[in-house]
Amino acid sequence: MPEKAGSALPSAKIGPIDFSRMRQERCARAQAALKKNGVAAALLFRLENIRYVTGSQPGAWIDRLGYTLAFAEREPIQYQPETQFHIPYAGLQTGAMVESENVRISRYWANEAPGREATGEAAKRFASEIKADLQKLGLDKEKLGYDGFLDQPGLQALAEAGIQLFNVQPVMFEARMIKTQDEINCLRTAAAIADAGHYAMSQAIRPGIRRDEVAIVGISAMVRAGGEARGAGAFAPDISRVGDFISMDIAGPRYMGYNTCVYRNYVVGRKPTDKEKDLHNRSRERIYRVIDSIKPGATTADAAKHMKPAKEAGLPSEWSTWCDELGHGLGLTLYEYPIINRLWSLEHPQTFEKGMAMAIECMEYDPAIGRVKLEEMVVVTDTGVELLTRMPIQGIIVAGPVNVAED
Repeated sequence: MPEKAGSALPSAKIGPIDFSRMRQERCARAQAALKKNGVAAALLFRLENIRYVTGSQPGAWIDRLGYTLAFAEREPIQYQPETQFHIPYAGLQTGAMVESENVRISRYWANEAPGREATGEAAKRFASEIKADLQKLGLDKEKLGYDGFLDQPGLQALAEAGIQLFNVQPVMFEARMIKTQDEINCLRTAAAIADAGHYAMSQAIRPGIRRDEVAIVGISAMVRAGGEARGAGAFAPDISRVGDFISMDIAGPRYMGYNTCVYRNYVVGRKPTDKEKDLHNRSRERIYRVIDSIKPGATTADAAKHMKPAKEAGLPSEWSTWCDELGHGLGLTLYEYPIINRLWSLEHPQTFEKGMAMAIECMEYDPAIGRVKLEEMVVVTDTGVELLTRMPIQGIIVAGPVNVAED
């Protein structure tokens, strides 16, 4: 089976990214999704949703430091911590903030750490200011969408202010589902950064190296390549020895917020065995059967039928295969629309559309070897998919080879 099978196209060159255009197009997509679903206004707390509609993020060292009111018919209003008004904020990329028509000081209560009374007062002030802004726009009688990331003091304060909430997270997933050209170039860049991480780890793996040290090497390489690196992990012994089989996972490192998820398999100091190669090839072949079934108009049910059923893997139910036989949408979070698996997709299929991005992962397991897992990142094109990842997948990667004299 060829490495780049069927309808899959090799990763295109990374084109220029116009960040101003990307912000404008993402905001327009969010507005269109809100309007389509009859949502006049939505209160957003999730960092990925805020970033999508505004191009900025509030501080993230405490939950809910900032939030955004997004609208179907006008520009969003950002509520940012007051400290951000006095220093340039890189997330906005516009220099120091000033309070204006579309920027406000946020109210927060540090996860209730100030105590019940202080928390209650802060939450009431938060709710009154949200209501005041909605009243100015004539929207205070409308139900307010929110994305589910609000704690009980905030929910109670909004209810006491007479604001009715409903879940708008599916609408935000819908808005973010189709990537713009600039977003696709962000994902191409992110995939290149993930490839750099895998390459660095392939050079670092050797007898005697600790698992955490390998992860640090990968993360450092991704940071140097321009990534927001958050994680690389190994299903391996704590200290590598000659003969070890290692499945390495890069899950979560990002570029401009856009996520990656890539698995590759390594052996230490020797050639792979026939059994290891067989398990590797089984994983790879399933991934490419899934990939070859992805095209506009097809569904996640068409793709999921190529994944291994739980019973064939000796597992009690499809719930047990989560994160082992899976396709998941990629974007500003690690799991977006669409999802491909036998648990949900066969009965609740989602339709593939051009511009969707996702990661496809499949796994074999052997008690003597461990997890043998692979994963590719793709984006849907007019006729199939483009592969975003370029790190070789055809065979198991030999790391730290030990040369032995021939007789």
